Amino acid sequence: EDHYQLEEAKDRILEHLAVRSLKSGSIKGPILCLAGPPGVGKTSLGKSIAKAMGREFVRISLGGVKDESEIRGHRRTYVGSMPGRFIQALKQAKTINPVIMLDEIDKMGADYKGDPSAAMLEVLDPEQNKEFRDHYVGIPVDLSQVLFIATANMLDQIPGPLRDRMEVLSLSGYSQEEKQQISNKYLIPKQIEENGLSPANVIFTEEGVRAIIEGYTREAGLRNLERKIAGVCRKIARKVASGEKNLFTVTAPLVTELLGAPLYSKDDRKEYDEVGVATGLAWTASGGEVLYIEATTMKGKGITLTGQLGEVMKESAQAAMGFIRSNAEVLGIDERIFEEREIHIHLPAGAIPKDGPSAGITLATTIVSVLTKSMICKDIAMTGEITLTGKVLPIGGVKEKALAAMRMGIETVIIPWQNQKDLAEVPEAFRKKINFIPVKNIFEVLEIALVDWQKNKVKKPNEENNKQLAA
Repeated sequence: EDHYQLEEAKDRILEHLAVRSLKSGSIKGPILCLAGPPGVGKTSLGKSIAKAMGREFVRISLGGVKDESEIRGHRRTYVGSMPGRFIQALKQAKTINPVIMLDEIDKMGADYKGDPSAAMLEVLDPEQNKEFRDHYVGIPVDLSQVLFIATANMLDQIPGPLRDRMEVLSLSGYSQEEKQQISNKYLIPKQIEENGLSPANVIFTEEGVRAIIEGYTREAGLRNLERKIAGVCRKIARKVASGEKNLFTVTAPLVTELLGAPLYSKDDRKEYDEVGVATGLAWTASGGEVLYIEATTMKGKGITLTGQLGEVMKESAQAAMGFIRSNAEVLGIDERIFEEREIHIHLPAGAIPKDGPSAGITLATTIVSVLTKSMICKDIAMTGEITLTGKVLPIGGVKEKALAAMRMGIETVIIPWQNQKDLAEVPEAFRKKINFIPVKNIFEVLEIALVDWQKNKVKKPNEENNKQLAA
Protein backbone atom coordinates (compact mmCIF):
# COMPACT_ATOMS: atom_id res chain seq x y z
CA GLU A 1 0.00 0.00 0.00
CA ASP A 2 2.81 2.44 0.88
CA HIS A 3 5.48 1.28 -1.59
CA TYR A 4 5.73 0.61 -5.31
CA GLN A 5 7.94 -2.30 -6.50
CA LEU A 6 10.59 -3.51 -3.92
CA GLU A 7 9.33 -7.06 -4.56
CA GLU A 8 12.28 -8.84 -2.88
CA ALA A 9 11.81 -7.00 0.42
CA LYS A 10 8.02 -7.45 0.35
CA ASP A 11 8.35 -11.19 -0.36
CA ARG A 12 10.72 -11.65 2.58
CA ILE A 13 8.33 -9.92 5.00
CA LEU A 14 5.39 -11.98 3.71
CA GLU A 15 7.45 -15.16 4.27
CA HIS A 16 8.08 -14.07 7.87
CA LEU A 17 4.36 -13.40 8.42
CA ALA A 18 3.48 -16.77 6.87
CA VAL A 19 5.83 -18.59 9.27
CA ARG A 20 4.37 -16.70 12.25
CA SER A 21 0.82 -17.60 11.23
CA LEU A 22 1.69 -21.33 10.88
CA LYS A 23 3.84 -21.69 13.99
CA SER A 24 2.23 -21.13 17.36
CA GLY A 25 4.27 -19.46 20.08
CA SER A 26 7.09 -16.99 19.63
CA ILE A 27 9.64 -17.36 16.86
CA LYS A 28 13.01 -15.67 16.57
CA GLY A 29 12.77 -12.36 14.79
CA PRO A 30 14.97 -12.24 11.67
CA ILE A 31 17.59 -9.51 11.35
CA LEU A 32 17.05 -7.87 7.95
CA CYS A 33 19.43 -5.32 6.45
CA LEU A 34 18.04 -3.07 3.73
CA ALA A 35 21.03 -1.92 1.68
CA GLY A 36 20.90 0.68 -1.07
CA PRO A 37 21.55 4.29 -2.08
CA PRO A 38 19.94 7.23 -0.22
CA GLY A 39 16.29 7.99 -0.94
CA VAL A 40 15.11 4.54 -2.13
CA GLY A 41 12.72 4.07 0.81
CA LYS A 42 14.67 1.98 3.35
CA THR A 43 13.50 3.78 6.52
CA SER A 44 9.92 4.25 5.31
CA LEU A 45 9.79 0.54 4.39
CA GLY A 46 10.59 -0.26 8.06
CA LYS A 47 7.64 1.88 9.20
CA SER A 48 5.35 0.14 6.70
CA ILE A 49 6.50 -3.29 7.93
CA ALA A 50 5.61 -2.34 11.53
CA LYS A 51 2.22 -1.00 10.36
CA ALA A 52 1.49 -4.18 8.36
CA MET A 53 2.41 -6.41 11.31
CA GLY A 54 0.49 -4.31 13.84
CA ARG A 55 3.60 -3.79 15.97
CA GLU A 56 5.12 -0.73 17.65
CA PHE A 57 7.89 0.97 15.63
CA VAL A 58 11.05 2.43 17.20
CA ARG A 59 13.92 3.98 15.25
CA ILE A 60 17.48 3.96 16.60
CA SER A 61 19.90 6.12 14.61
CA LEU A 62 23.40 4.63 14.78
CA GLY A 63 25.15 7.30 12.68
CA GLY A 64 28.19 8.52 14.64
CA VAL A 65 27.69 6.19 17.63
CA LYS A 66 31.21 5.33 18.86
CA ASP A 67 30.78 4.43 22.53
CA GLU A 68 30.04 0.83 23.48
CA SER A 69 27.94 2.06 26.46
CA GLU A 70 25.37 3.44 23.98
CA ILE A 71 24.57 -0.21 23.14
CA ARG A 72 25.18 -2.03 26.44
CA GLY A 73 24.38 0.76 28.90
CA HIS A 74 26.58 2.28 31.64
CA ARG A 75 27.29 0.52 34.91
CA ARG A 76 25.26 2.10 37.72
CA THR A 77 28.38 3.11 39.64
CA TYR A 78 28.94 6.01 37.18
CA VAL A 79 27.42 9.46 37.61
CA GLY A 80 24.77 10.06 34.95
CA SER A 81 24.59 6.37 34.04
CA MET A 82 21.66 5.21 31.91
CA PRO A 83 20.54 2.06 30.10
CA GLY A 84 21.60 1.37 26.50
CA ARG A 85 19.64 2.32 23.39
CA PHE A 86 17.87 -1.05 23.13
CA ILE A 87 16.47 -1.05 26.68
CA GLN A 88 15.36 2.56 26.12
CA ALA A 89 13.68 1.48 22.84
CA LEU A 90 11.74 -1.31 24.61
CA LYS A 91 10.72 1.18 27.30
CA GLN A 92 9.56 3.64 24.65
CA ALA A 93 7.60 0.93 22.76
CA LYS A 94 6.10 -0.46 26.03
CA THR A 95 6.25 -3.96 24.50
CA ILE A 96 8.76 -6.83 24.24
CA ASN A 97 8.22 -7.41 20.49
CA PRO A 98 8.45 -4.09 18.61
CA VAL A 99 9.99 -3.49 15.19
CA ILE A 100 13.32 -1.74 15.88
CA MET A 101 14.92 0.06 12.96
CA LEU A 102 18.73 0.38 13.20
CA ASP A 103 19.28 3.31 10.87
CA GLU A 104 22.69 3.83 9.19
CA ILE A 105 24.36 0.76 10.72
CA ASP A 106 27.33 1.32 8.37
CA LYS A 107 28.05 4.76 9.93
CA MET A 108 29.04 3.48 13.41
CA GLY A 109 32.48 4.53 14.60
CA ALA A 110 34.92 3.22 17.21
CA ASP A 111 37.22 4.93 19.72
CA TYR A 112 39.10 4.26 22.98
CA LYS A 113 35.79 3.66 24.81
CA GLY A 114 35.15 0.48 22.85
CA ASP A 115 33.79 -0.71 19.54
CA PRO A 116 29.97 -0.46 19.36
CA SER A 117 29.80 -2.69 16.25
CA ALA A 118 31.34 -5.51 18.32
CA ALA A 119 28.74 -4.90 21.07
CA MET A 120 26.03 -5.15 18.40
CA LEU A 121 27.02 -8.78 17.75
CA GLU A 122 25.25 -9.88 20.94
CA VAL A 123 22.15 -7.84 20.08
CA LEU A 124 21.86 -9.17 16.53
CA ASP A 125 22.78 -12.83 17.09
CA PRO A 126 19.54 -14.86 17.41
CA GLU A 127 21.40 -17.42 19.57
CA GLN A 128 22.60 -14.80 22.08
CA ASN A 129 19.99 -12.05 22.15
CA LYS A 130 17.41 -14.01 24.14
CA GLU A 131 19.63 -13.24 27.15
CA PHE A 132 20.98 -9.79 26.30
CA ARG A 133 22.63 -8.37 29.40
CA ASP A 134 22.51 -4.59 29.74
CA HIS A 135 25.09 -3.20 32.20
CA TYR A 136 22.58 -0.80 33.78
CA VAL A 137 19.66 -3.25 34.14
CA GLY A 138 21.94 -6.09 35.26
CA ILE A 139 19.55 -8.93 34.42
CA PRO A 140 19.09 -10.83 31.12
CA VAL A 141 16.55 -9.20 28.76
CA ASP A 142 14.90 -11.21 25.96
CA LEU A 143 15.40 -9.46 22.59
CA SER A 144 14.67 -12.56 20.50
CA GLN A 145 11.08 -11.49 19.73
CA VAL A 146 12.13 -8.08 18.38
CA LEU A 147 12.12 -7.74 14.57
CA PHE A 148 15.35 -5.86 13.80
CA ILE A 149 15.61 -4.01 10.48
CA ALA A 150 18.96 -2.38 9.72
CA THR A 151 19.63 0.11 6.90
CA ALA A 152 22.96 0.80 5.19
CA ASN A 153 24.33 2.59 2.12
CA MET A 154 27.63 0.68 1.87
CA LEU A 155 27.89 -2.95 2.99
CA ASP A 156 31.72 -2.89 2.83
CA GLN A 157 31.81 -0.53 5.82
CA ILE A 158 29.97 -3.02 8.07
CA PRO A 159 32.44 -5.37 9.85
CA GLY A 160 32.31 -8.96 8.49
CA PRO A 161 31.12 -10.71 11.69
CA LEU A 162 28.24 -8.21 12.05
CA ARG A 163 27.24 -8.47 8.37
CA ASP A 164 27.26 -12.26 8.72
CA ARG A 165 24.41 -12.07 11.26
CA MET A 166 22.11 -10.11 8.97
CA GLU A 167 20.07 -11.07 5.93
CA VAL A 168 20.79 -8.46 3.25
CA LEU A 169 18.01 -7.23 0.95
CA SER A 170 19.30 -4.92 -1.79
CA LEU A 171 17.24 -1.92 -2.92
CA SER A 172 19.05 -0.66 -5.99
CA GLY A 173 17.02 2.33 -7.12
CA TYR A 174 14.29 3.11 -9.63
CA SER A 175 14.04 3.45 -13.39
CA GLN A 176 12.34 6.48 -14.97
CA GLU A 177 9.08 4.55 -15.51
CA GLU A 178 9.04 3.51 -11.83
CA LYS A 179 9.77 7.08 -10.73
CA GLN A 180 6.82 8.25 -12.85
CA GLN A 181 4.47 5.72 -11.19
CA ILE A 182 5.74 6.60 -7.68
CA SER A 183 5.33 10.33 -8.40
CA ASN A 184 1.72 9.87 -9.54
CA LYS A 185 0.72 7.52 -6.70
CA TYR A 186 2.59 8.92 -3.71
CA LEU A 187 4.78 12.02 -4.14
CA ILE A 188 2.42 14.34 -6.02
CA PRO A 189 -0.68 13.80 -3.77
CA LYS A 190 1.56 14.20 -0.67
CA GLN A 191 3.17 17.45 -1.88
CA ILE A 192 -0.16 18.92 -3.09
CA GLU A 193 -1.55 18.42 0.42
CA GLU A 194 1.60 19.63 2.23
CA ASN A 195 1.67 22.86 0.22
CA GLY A 196 -1.93 23.82 1.00
CA LEU A 197 -3.26 23.00 -2.46
CA SER A 198 -5.99 20.60 -3.56
CA PRO A 199 -6.43 18.48 -6.73
CA ALA A 200 -8.77 21.26 -7.89
CA ASN A 201 -5.81 23.67 -8.03
CA VAL A 202 -3.17 21.64 -9.85
CA ILE A 203 -3.09 18.79 -12.39
CA PHE A 204 0.25 17.15 -13.20
CA THR A 205 0.38 15.79 -16.77
CA GLU A 206 2.49 12.71 -17.67
CA GLU A 207 4.62 14.97 -19.88
CA GLY A 208 5.18 17.41 -16.98
CA VAL A 209 6.23 14.67 -14.54
CA ARG A 210 8.60 13.19 -17.17
CA ALA A 211 10.15 16.63 -17.69
CA ILE A 212 10.92 16.89 -13.94
CA ILE A 213 12.38 13.35 -13.80
CA GLU A 214 14.54 13.65 -16.93
CA GLY A 215 15.57 17.29 -16.66
CA TYR A 216 16.12 17.90 -12.95
CA THR A 217 17.07 14.59 -11.27
CA ARG A 218 19.62 11.93 -12.06
CA GLU A 219 19.75 9.87 -8.88
CA ALA A 220 18.91 6.33 -7.81
CA GLY A 221 16.52 7.44 -5.05
CA LEU A 222 13.60 9.87 -4.87
CA ARG A 223 14.60 12.66 -2.49
CA ASN A 224 15.61 15.15 -5.15
CA LEU A 225 12.55 14.30 -7.24
CA GLU A 226 10.29 14.99 -4.25
CA ARG A 227 12.05 18.33 -3.65
CA LYS A 228 11.50 19.38 -7.27
CA ILE A 229 7.79 18.40 -7.14
CA ALA A 230 7.53 20.35 -3.86
CA GLY A 231 9.21 23.33 -5.60
CA VAL A 232 6.60 23.26 -8.40
CA CYS A 233 3.77 23.03 -5.82
CA ARG A 234 5.16 25.96 -3.77
CA LYS A 235 5.39 28.24 -6.79
CA ILE A 236 1.83 27.30 -7.83
CA ALA A 237 0.62 27.85 -4.21
CA ARG A 238 2.05 31.38 -4.34
CA LYS A 239 0.23 32.11 -7.61
CA VAL A 240 -3.06 30.67 -6.23
CA ALA A 241 -2.70 32.66 -2.97
CA SER A 242 -2.12 35.90 -4.88
CA GLY A 243 -5.33 35.27 -6.89
CA GLU A 244 -3.60 34.88 -10.27
CA LYS A 245 -5.77 31.88 -11.19
CA ASN A 246 -7.16 28.79 -9.47
CA LEU A 247 -6.25 25.87 -11.76
CA PHE A 248 -2.79 25.12 -13.14
CA THR A 249 -1.95 22.25 -15.52
CA VAL A 250 1.70 21.26 -15.08
CA THR A 251 3.16 20.67 -18.56
CA ALA A 252 6.83 20.54 -19.66
CA PRO A 253 6.95 24.29 -20.62
CA LEU A 254 5.41 25.24 -17.22
CA VAL A 255 7.99 23.07 -15.40
CA THR A 256 10.81 24.95 -17.20
CA GLU A 257 9.15 28.28 -16.38
CA LEU A 258 8.81 27.41 -12.66
CA LEU A 259 12.09 25.51 -12.04
CA GLY A 260 14.37 27.25 -14.53
CA ALA A 261 16.48 25.63 -17.25
CA PRO A 262 16.85 21.82 -16.96
CA LEU A 263 19.98 20.66 -15.11
CA TYR A 264 20.43 17.51 -17.22
CA SER A 265 19.69 16.45 -20.75
CA LYS A 266 20.30 13.36 -22.85
CA ASP A 267 22.84 15.48 -24.75
CA ASP A 268 25.19 14.92 -21.78
CA ARG A 269 26.13 11.57 -23.29
CA LYS A 270 28.58 11.23 -26.19
CA GLU A 271 27.16 12.71 -29.37
CA TYR A 272 29.41 10.85 -31.82
CA ASP A 273 32.00 8.06 -32.04
CA GLU A 274 35.37 9.34 -30.79
CA VAL A 275 38.96 8.15 -30.60
CA GLY A 276 40.15 7.72 -27.01
CA VAL A 277 36.85 8.31 -25.14
CA ALA A 278 35.14 5.22 -23.68
CA THR A 279 31.96 5.00 -21.60
CA GLY A 280 32.40 3.12 -18.31
CA LEU A 281 29.94 2.25 -15.55
CA ALA A 282 30.73 2.59 -11.83
CA TRP A 283 28.97 1.74 -8.58
CA THR A 284 28.91 4.29 -5.75
CA ALA A 285 27.12 4.68 -2.41
CA SER A 286 24.49 6.79 -4.18
CA GLY A 287 23.81 4.24 -6.94
CA GLY A 288 25.23 3.63 -10.41
CA GLU A 289 27.18 6.26 -12.33
CA VAL A 290 28.33 6.69 -15.93
CA LEU A 291 32.03 7.61 -16.27
CA TYR A 292 33.80 8.81 -19.40
CA ILE A 293 37.44 7.71 -19.61
CA GLU A 294 39.61 9.82 -21.92
CA ALA A 295 43.10 9.13 -23.26
CA THR A 296 45.52 10.98 -25.51
CA THR A 297 49.17 10.67 -26.53
CA MET A 298 52.02 13.18 -26.78
CA LYS A 299 55.80 13.19 -27.12
CA GLY A 300 57.40 11.53 -24.13
CA LYS A 301 57.39 8.15 -22.44
CA GLY A 302 55.29 6.29 -19.85
CA ILE A 303 51.74 6.73 -18.57
CA THR A 304 50.11 9.65 -16.68
CA LEU A 305 46.86 9.22 -14.71
CA THR A 306 44.71 12.17 -13.58
CA GLY A 307 41.19 12.66 -12.20
CA GLN A 308 41.74 11.76 -8.51
CA LEU A 309 42.02 8.01 -9.11
CA GLY A 310 42.32 5.62 -6.16
CA GLU A 311 45.02 2.95 -5.84
CA VAL A 312 42.81 0.15 -7.24
CA MET A 313 41.96 2.11 -10.39
CA LYS A 314 45.60 3.11 -10.93
CA GLU A 315 46.60 -0.54 -10.75
CA SER A 316 43.82 -1.43 -13.23
CA ALA A 317 45.33 1.10 -15.67
CA GLN A 318 48.80 -0.41 -15.19
CA ALA A 319 47.44 -3.95 -15.71
CA ALA A 320 45.67 -2.80 -18.90
CA MET A 321 48.92 -1.19 -20.08
CA GLY A 322 50.88 -4.36 -19.29
CA PHE A 323 48.47 -6.47 -21.35
CA ILE A 324 48.53 -4.05 -24.30
CA ARG A 325 52.35 -3.83 -24.39
CA SER A 326 52.76 -7.59 -24.24
CA ASN A 327 50.19 -8.06 -27.06
CA ALA A 328 51.13 -5.02 -29.17
CA GLU A 329 51.77 -7.04 -32.34
CA VAL A 330 48.42 -8.89 -32.11
CA LEU A 331 46.61 -5.59 -31.51
CA GLY A 332 48.26 -3.95 -34.53
CA ILE A 333 50.29 -1.44 -32.44
CA ASP A 334 53.86 -0.43 -33.37
CA GLU A 335 55.98 -1.21 -30.28
CA ARG A 336 58.16 1.87 -30.84
CA ILE A 337 55.19 4.05 -29.85
CA PHE A 338 55.72 3.10 -26.16
CA GLU A 339 59.27 4.53 -26.26
CA GLU A 340 58.34 7.69 -28.16
CA ARG A 341 54.85 8.64 -26.91
CA GLU A 342 53.45 9.34 -23.43
CA ILE A 343 49.89 8.15 -22.77
CA HIS A 344 47.74 10.45 -20.61
CA ILE A 345 44.53 8.99 -19.12
CA HIS A 346 41.98 11.29 -17.48
CA LEU A 347 38.62 10.69 -15.77
CA PRO A 348 36.43 13.81 -15.57
CA ALA A 349 35.33 15.42 -13.31
CA GLY A 350 38.70 15.98 -11.69
CA ALA A 351 37.28 17.12 -8.32
CA ILE A 352 35.49 13.82 -7.61
CA PRO A 353 37.61 10.96 -6.15
CA LYS A 354 37.14 7.68 -8.07
CA ASP A 355 38.13 4.14 -7.19
CA GLY A 356 37.02 0.57 -7.71
CA PRO A 357 37.88 -2.61 -9.55
CA SER A 358 35.49 -2.41 -12.49
CA ALA A 359 37.14 0.00 -14.94
CA GLY A 360 39.83 -2.36 -16.31
CA ILE A 361 38.25 -3.13 -19.69
CA THR A 362 37.17 0.50 -20.17
CA LEU A 363 40.75 1.70 -19.56
CA ALA A 364 42.16 -0.96 -21.91
CA THR A 365 39.65 -0.06 -24.67
CA THR A 366 40.52 3.65 -24.35
CA ILE A 367 44.28 2.98 -24.60
CA VAL A 368 43.92 0.62 -27.61
CA SER A 369 41.63 3.17 -29.29
CA VAL A 370 44.09 6.02 -28.93
CA LEU A 371 47.11 3.92 -30.01
CA THR A 372 45.38 2.43 -33.10
CA LYS A 373 43.39 5.62 -33.91
CA SER A 374 40.18 3.51 -33.83
CA MET A 375 36.92 5.22 -32.85
CA ILE A 376 34.89 3.89 -29.89
CA CYS A 377 31.17 3.37 -30.50
CA LYS A 378 29.23 6.08 -28.60
CA ASP A 379 26.22 3.87 -27.71
CA ILE A 380 28.15 1.18 -25.82
CA ALA A 381 28.96 1.24 -22.08
CA MET A 382 31.12 -1.36 -20.36
CA THR A 383 32.14 -2.67 -16.96
CA GLY A 384 34.62 -5.36 -15.95
CA GLU A 385 38.11 -5.94 -14.59
CA ILE A 386 41.03 -7.06 -16.76
CA THR A 387 43.92 -9.43 -16.00
CA LEU A 388 47.42 -9.39 -17.50
CA THR A 389 46.41 -12.26 -19.78
CA GLY A 390 43.38 -10.37 -21.11
CA LYS A 391 40.64 -12.25 -19.24
CA VAL A 392 37.61 -10.23 -18.06
CA LEU A 393 36.82 -10.75 -14.37
CA PRO A 394 33.35 -10.38 -12.75
CA ILE A 395 32.27 -7.26 -10.87
CA GLY A 396 29.42 -6.21 -8.55
CA GLY A 397 26.46 -3.83 -8.83
CA VAL A 398 25.19 -4.98 -12.25
CA LYS A 399 21.61 -3.78 -11.59
CA GLU A 400 22.73 -0.34 -10.34
CA LYS A 401 25.01 0.08 -13.36
CA ALA A 402 22.21 -0.97 -15.73
CA LEU A 403 19.98 1.72 -14.19
CA ALA A 404 22.73 4.33 -14.69
CA ALA A 405 23.04 3.33 -18.36
CA MET A 406 19.25 3.60 -18.80
CA ARG A 407 19.22 7.08 -17.24
CA MET A 408 21.76 8.17 -19.88
CA GLY A 409 19.83 6.50 -22.73
CA ILE A 410 22.56 3.88 -23.41
CA GLU A 411 21.11 0.61 -24.73
CA THR A 412 24.14 -1.72 -25.04
CA VAL A 413 26.21 -2.77 -22.02
CA ILE A 414 29.24 -5.08 -22.06
CA ILE A 415 29.50 -7.21 -18.90
CA PRO A 416 31.85 -10.03 -17.81
CA TRP A 417 30.77 -13.56 -18.78
CA GLN A 418 30.56 -14.64 -15.12
CA ASN A 419 28.08 -11.85 -14.33
CA GLN A 420 25.34 -13.44 -16.44
CA LYS A 421 23.92 -15.02 -13.26
CA ASP A 422 23.38 -11.48 -11.85
CA LEU A 423 21.03 -10.62 -14.72
CA ALA A 424 18.35 -12.63 -12.89
CA GLU A 425 18.24 -9.75 -10.36
CA VAL A 426 17.68 -7.19 -13.14
CA PRO A 427 13.92 -6.69 -13.68
CA GLU A 428 12.57 -7.92 -17.02
CA ALA A 429 11.57 -4.37 -17.99
CA PHE A 430 15.27 -3.34 -17.86
CA ARG A 431 16.44 -6.45 -19.71
CA LYS A 432 14.09 -5.63 -22.59
CA LYS A 433 15.53 -2.13 -22.90
CA ILE A 434 19.23 -2.95 -22.52
CA ASN A 435 21.21 -5.36 -24.67
CA PHE A 436 23.67 -7.05 -22.27
CA ILE A 437 26.68 -8.57 -24.05
CA PRO A 438 28.72 -11.02 -21.89
CA VAL A 439 32.43 -11.28 -22.77
CA LYS A 440 35.26 -13.60 -21.69
CA ASN A 441 38.32 -11.64 -22.87
CA ILE A 442 39.38 -8.17 -23.91
CA PHE A 443 39.53 -9.05 -27.62
CA GLU A 444 35.77 -9.63 -27.62
CA VAL A 445 35.32 -6.20 -25.97
CA LEU A 446 37.45 -4.52 -28.65
CA GLU A 447 35.54 -6.25 -31.47
CA ILE A 448 32.25 -4.93 -30.07
CA ALA A 449 33.35 -1.43 -28.97
CA LEU A 450 35.84 -0.29 -31.62
CA VAL A 451 34.19 0.83 -34.86
CA ASP A 452 37.21 -0.14 -37.01
CA TRP A 453 37.38 -3.62 -35.50
CA GLN A 454 33.67 -4.06 -36.26
CA LYS A 455 34.46 -3.25 -39.92
CA ASN A 456 37.44 -5.66 -39.99
CA LYS A 457 39.88 -2.85 -40.85
CA VAL A 458 42.32 -3.78 -38.11
CA LYS A 459 44.11 -7.12 -37.84
CA LYS A 460 42.15 -9.24 -35.35
CA PRO A 461 43.83 -11.57 -32.83
CA ASN A 462 44.84 -14.86 -34.43
CA GLU A 463 43.35 -18.24 -33.54
CA GLU A 464 46.52 -19.33 -31.75
CA ASN A 465 46.30 -16.36 -29.38
CA ASN A 466 42.63 -17.11 -28.64
CA LYS A 467 43.56 -20.71 -27.82
CA GLN A 468 46.23 -19.48 -25.40
CA LEU A 469 43.68 -17.19 -23.72
CA ALA A 470 41.15 -20.01 -23.48
CA ALA A 471 43.82 -22.30 -21.99
